[in-house]
Amino acid sequence: MNDAQPRRFCKKCLTRDMIGQEEYFKSLQEYIANIEPELKVEAAVYEERLAVCTECELLLEGMCRTCGCYVELRAAMKKNACPNHKWERCI
Repeated sequence: MNDAQPRRFCKKCLTRDMIGQEEYFKSLQEYIANIEPELKVEAAVYEERLAVCTECELLLEGMCRTCGCYVELRAAMKKNACPNHKWERCI
């Protein structure tokens, strides 16, 4: 890629999958990793929620266009739900 051209990012990606943005989103990933275990969903539920998000037409560069959250953070917490009720089928 020519250095003069702006870098393009996948519009449907999670922050953890954005190549070249790892350092930018490092604090978000660290925050998620350090959430108290009793507040977090199990890893399988987390991944299932994120799979739903990556298929959603409202995901844009790791953020939900309905509520403006980073879906990775919302998906990690037991107390949270999808604002569009799409996680109801998750474990």
